[in-house]
Amino acid sequence: MLRKVMYAAVFLLVFGITMPVWAHDAKKPGANDKCAVCGMLVKPFPKWAAQIVFKDGTYVYFDGPKDMLKFYFDVAKYNKHKTQADISDIYVTEYYSAKTVKADSVVFVIGSNVEGPMGTEVVPVSEGKVKGFMLDHKGDKTLKFSEITAADIPGMSMHDDSMKKH
Repeated sequence: MLRKVMYAAVFLLVFGITMPVWAHDAKKPGANDKCAVCGMLVKPFPKWAAQIVFKDGTYVYFDGPKDMLKFYFDVAKYNKHKTQADISDIYVTEYYSAKTVKADSVVFVIGSNVEGPMGTEVVPVSEGKVKGFMLDHKGDKTLKFSEITAADIPGMSMHDDSMKKH
């Protein structure tokens, strides 16, 4: 009996602590899915769609990366039951390919002349295309996802104490 208890304890210790959190795949927005920040329908703007997936498998859509970032920096404002720590994956649509990619795999261009459904946008561009994008669309700066702060997001209040750098 003691041996079974010890095996169970070792099993739980090894697998209970080290089991990976599995990544969740991006989902396509349905006809009635709305942006979690502004309430606009997402499906009419497939070239701008973004998504946050939570560890529990739930997810929220956005009509553009700018609104996704607003949500990311103030999760509690938009969902009182979730935090940044609950986020599993973040997806955006790469500007040139219009493919859904993980947010940490692209560069975000801030201050360009490209507008999305909600006006001035933070544009996700693959690393190999950034130089051309900057020449064509006059971006102010480029940042990896991990470098973006709330102050970088157009239209986001910089005086809100709930804005956190990640």
